[in-house]
Amino acid sequence: MLNFSYLSPTKLIFGKDTENQVGEEIKLYSKKILLHYGGGSIKKSGLYSRIVESLKEAKIDFIELSGVQPNPRLSLVKEGIKACRENHVDFILAVGGGSVIDSAKAIAIGTLYDGDVWDFYTGKALPVKTLPVGVVLTIPAAGSEASKSSVITNEDGWYKRSLNIELIKPKFAIMNPELTFTLPPYQTACGVADIMAHIIERYFTTTAHVDLTDRLCEGALKAVIENAPLLFENTNNYDARAEIMWASTLAHNDLLSTGRIGDFASHQVEHEMSGIYDVAHGAGLAVVLPAWMKYTYSRDVTRFVKFAVRVWNVENYFDSPERTALEGIQRMTDFFKQIGLPTTLGELSILDDRLEEMASKCTNGGTKTVGNCTKLNKEDVLQVLKLAL
Repeated sequence: MLNFSYLSPTKLIFGKDTENQVGEEIKLYSKKILLHYGGGSIKKSGLYSRIVESLKEAKIDFIELSGVQPNPRLSLVKEGIKACRENHVDFILAVGGGSVIDSAKAIAIGTLYDGDVWDFYTGKALPVKTLPVGVVLTIPAAGSEASKSSVITNEDGWYKRSLNIELIKPKFAIMNPELTFTLPPYQTACGVADIMAHIIERYFTTTAHVDLTDRLCEGALKAVIENAPLLFENTNNYDARAEIMWASTLAHNDLLSTGRIGDFASHQVEHEMSGIYDVAHGAGLAVVLPAWMKYTYSRDVTRFVKFAVRVWNVENYFDSPERTALEGIQRMTDFFKQIGLPTTLGELSILDDRLEEMASKCTNGGTKTVGNCTKLNKEDVLQVLKLAL
């Protein structure tokens, strides 16, 4: 186990009707905020009205910026920065899923920065201050409600890049599983894949003696695997929704990263895919993860056997570790299919004509590698993408 420092400062407010507390929580930080959200779904569901009522009761003034898309755009972030500056906003409330939260984080750091906010996503600068951000979570998936991550897509070249820094963790996250009852099945499934990918990226490590976090990862995965199918049998299953929503947070608040170094190559490959083709992140991960596993399993077959046996209940074929590992990969792939996700690029209408471009973007023109368990160069990434066809 490696040395580590762990901080999880986000206040998590979990359970039924908790969105009604949002005004009282914000009152600790601000009297004038930006209310940031996606489309009209929060208005159709009545959530918008409840939040506005809570803000008014707490005497909090607000301006609004809607229109966040999946794979949130840099152009909207810049619009939000301009609005915050002009209206002297000092707090941002994100109501939605990971895209809205990531956009809010970007606006929060950009408002207090004299340069181009994109500098933070290309590594040209690091943010040193931010507006505080609060969250009302409606889509359990990205884990952005308590993570140090923000991912933004720049329409100029369709580059999708991430920022990872403790500074941007939200001050609070309100998490009511009831708010997820109306999610479409495909969006629900994409969220499940995203959650699982966050755990799997951490599980595959070369760090030795991490038994505790291995077991935490395995337990979280098994809970998701057992509860996810229940969401499609009864969309109003509160208990199953609660398990998935809590898993979303724990998968990406770095508790499962303590003392170990994860991989995250699959995430970086998928970012290029969704940056160019604008596919749902979870759907892209359901395609990339099995391909990455097939390409890399032989380099640490012992860990892939552990994954197969402990997570997917595969019989351990001691005379053929490869057979055990491959069966685990297949069961994961079958699970993604079971919940309605694609597992090939073809199912996403992605052909082979831009694989080279994706591999090049992922590795900065071939000048860097991605991943930690197995460091993938440009040719490796290309081969992973070919396995996903």
